[in-house]
Amino acid sequence: MTTPVRDTDAPSSRPAGSGPLLLGVRHHGPGSARAVRAALDAASPSAVLIEGPPEGDALVALAGDPQMRPPVALLAHAVDDPGRAAFWPLAEFSPEWVAIRWALAHDVPVRFIDLPATHSLAYTDGNEGGDEATDGETRPEPEPEHGASARALRIDPLAVLAEAAGYDDAERWWEDVVEHRGSTAADDPFAPFAAVGEAMGALREEYGDGGHRRDLVREAYMRIQLRAARKEFGDDRVAVVCGAWHVPALDTGTTTATADRALLKGLPKVRSELTWVPWTHQRLARHSGYGAGIDSPGWYGHLFGAPDRPVTRWMTKVAGLLREEDQPVSSAHVIEAVRLAETLATMRGRPLAGLTETTDAIRAVMCDGSDVPLGLIRDRLIVGDVLGEVPDSAPAVPLQRDLTRLQRSLRLKPEALERELDLDLRKEIDAGRSRMLHRLRLLGIGWGEPAAGRGSTGTFRESWRLRWEPELYVRVAEAGVWGTTVLSAATAKAESQAVSATALSEVTALAEQCLLAELTDALPVVMKALADRAALDADVGHLAQALPALARSLRYGDVRSTDTAALGEVAAGLAERICVGLPPACAALDADGAAEMRGHLDSVHTAIGLLPDAADRPAGDLAGRWVAVLRKLAARDTAPGVIRGRSARLLLDDGRLPEDEAARLMGLALSPGTPPADAAAWIEGFVGGASGGGMLLVHDERLLALVDTWLTGVPDGSFTDVLPLLRRTFSAYEPGVRRTLGELVRRGPAGGGARPDRAEAGIPGFGAAVDETRADAVLPVLRLLLGGSTAVEHDNDNDLAGVAR
Repeated sequence: MTTPVRDTDAPSSRPAGSGPLLLGVRHHGPGSARAVRAALDAASPSAVLIEGPPEGDALVALAGDPQMRPPVALLAHAVDDPGRAAFWPLAEFSPEWVAIRWALAHDVPVRFIDLPATHSLAYTDGNEGGDEATDGETRPEPEPEHGASARALRIDPLAVLAEAAGYDDAERWWEDVVEHRGSTAADDPFAPFAAVGEAMGALREEYGDGGHRRDLVREAYMRIQLRAARKEFGDDRVAVVCGAWHVPALDTGTTTATADRALLKGLPKVRSELTWVPWTHQRLARHSGYGAGIDSPGWYGHLFGAPDRPVTRWMTKVAGLLREEDQPVSSAHVIEAVRLAETLATMRGRPLAGLTETTDAIRAVMCDGSDVPLGLIRDRLIVGDVLGEVPDSAPAVPLQRDLTRLQRSLRLKPEALERELDLDLRKEIDAGRSRMLHRLRLLGIGWGEPAAGRGSTGTFRESWRLRWEPELYVRVAEAGVWGTTVLSAATAKAESQAVSATALSEVTALAEQCLLAELTDALPVVMKALADRAALDADVGHLAQALPALARSLRYGDVRSTDTAALGEVAAGLAERICVGLPPACAALDADGAAEMRGHLDSVHTAIGLLPDAADRPAGDLAGRWVAVLRKLAARDTAPGVIRGRSARLLLDDGRLPEDEAARLMGLALSPGTPPADAAAWIEGFVGGASGGGMLLVHDERLLALVDTWLTGVPDGSFTDVLPLLRRTFSAYEPGVRRTLGELVRRGPAGGGARPDRAEAGIPGFGAAVDETRADAVLPVLRLLLGGSTAVEHDNDNDLAGVAR
């Protein structure tokens, strides 16, 4: 940036010869941001230096673009390894952002002076980092064993100062002495920074680098840049905005330039690129990963932006939010909440009601003591769902530009707040959205995740859960190695995965993804890999894992107009091989192997039901062959009990097994000659899980009687062995089903299936006969529900009475 001609004799309240103006701040502190603005207005420096990567100097002018709206972040990533990335987040209330905007507004050169990203990205040891989470959010690397202890020795400067002041909460102390500090025009704008610098100087004398070893290198680079700026602009004409922890170290008189250059010698390097990316308040509130480490960015933004009466304005925001959610909040609630918050602040000795006092007042006055509405207030206001914006002129990888183009053409704007998106694939725009989201998932860009749909479950409906996270810009940069557009990148990655896949199930899942994403150019490669893997894989378990994905894929051909003929041939071939290999594969299995094979049995049964009719194939009717396999397994003594029971249940559900035959098979399985553990496994397979087995026992008392009779006859020595299986089986039932089964067992189900006459059985809680008077009392309601007219009321009375009784 060129240096404008400025009047070096501009008035300043700072004495001549006092050196550079060092503005030590707390990152993302609204009080610090206001103080920085006041100090810059008073000092009117000729240059502003800011803690941040120097590669960002070329991008700083974009901060003045009208399209730029914080929160935003500088994103740096290694060119050869985009996953190695770092962020420098900036919010509207960040002192660094305020300094940048001030410099641009006053045509003052602004430069970043922290260690360049080309060096910081090259660090690989996990125990290196900034003084706070805002000094550059690099992805954490695995720590060596000594890393945890080194990190534990680091000090939190604010916590130490708060403890010295008698506070047990560093956030509360900072709010009281900085954020809630009132100021007037007569106040010295430089006094707060002098006090903070003195405090940090005492801490550095006591703790040295405070466990932040990389700070020594960073501060050496900062001093070199500061010396160069002082030489260019003059000692008194340079302002530095940096973390307060660094202020004592920026005294260039404490060390020589030669010593500083020696510290920087031999630093590792990587080739890096920088750009601006949007950020979110949710990420500012995170203390790990790509965060910033502040608990309440929405509250801080409010404090920074409120011109006056911040508590009153905050309560008004909260009331507006609750009213939007149909909560009965009036102006009187706002008035009383403000009074209570101010009273609490006075009682607690605070200069102004803080977030703690306002939250307590909101809970008591607006939420009737409930914490449930406070969750909404925290998400929407205290943290906030703000997503920043960057101008189109900001540098971006080609893949990011293509994604931005797709988002606009498909009218699918990235949002920080999670939302549901229902798609009707018969509409062109929804089909395009589906293709884009599936392609992004294949690329590892998790903007959207499939969700359980509401309403129709047909193949022309999809539901997604969308939420844009800042880390996705890194994922986009990583995926850029596959291509310059979303389509070309997804195609290239699918082809590469097909060639490198080692498991058949991986290829079938990839084929399903390609069909969903409509990657027609990748399908031939994927299909060839699928045919090759299927021909070589003889493991029935692997084949069973692969078939469901293929069967699901065949369903998408109609709505997506995709040719799935080749896929259908492969799926049918897999199904036939499973039919041949499954019976012998089910022999001699232990309990774990039998449980795994039962899962394969269920998934294959569902998959074969989805396959098209294969009667024209030389092997004949595929569905008929599968039924024959199930019959063979249900009657084979060498198969585990859970497999035999499950096979019988699948046949019964499909109407391929008469109820009498099912009762006969259960009787054989539960006969006295069957080991109790094997019988319990058969029961688990037949009526276990979430397959409606409980309702089957409720409605068929013959089967329940067989289970009851067998259970009461289990020897004492074997009962503890079968109890875990039975408990696992029956615990999966709904509470109402378990209660009904208990009533039936207590009542004593009839072996022949007929329900015993209540009068003869003398069942407690039931009368000797039907109470016709009580039954007739419901007739008016039934007539109303059925819409009976007066003319036919009497004709229908007998029928209605029968229904009631």
